[in-house]
Amino acid sequence: MAIITTDEAENLMDDGTLVLDVRTPEEFSDGHIPGARNIPFALSSGGSMVANPDFQTQVEAHFEKDAPLIVHCKAGGRSAKAAHLLSAAGFQELLDMKAGWSGAKDAFGATLMGWQAEGREIEVEAEAEQLWQNLKA
Repeated sequence: MAIITTDEAENLMDDGTLVLDVRTPEEFSDGHIPGARNIPFALSSGGSMVANPDFQTQVEAHFEKDAPLIVHCKAGGRSAKAAHLLSAAGFQELLDMKAGWSGAKDAFGATLMGWQAEGREIEVEAEAEQLWQNLKA
């Protein structure tokens, strides 16, 4: 697993690398990276987050284990956990976009700007194959 920047992610996407957005469906519907597919690592339930018990199975059903895959969330926490889980499941080319959608802090407390925070292209509408409610079936 490698940690990448938003610039690196955008360059890889230009070369056809797929994006897995592990945020909740609600977060995804508020805006997402163009072409990203949403399979949440955790779900909102009663004001807290609960693990998606089918996350690994759902990802395995829609992504090849030997193809490069960019994983991201809001600020890097869920995507790091998701990437570790998928790596243990045999995914070979995982790329964790550290700053995620909104941004994160690095080890020294400096702010890393995320995809949306940098003003990069986003989508609000999504095709059926991008939406978790269709991917989970």
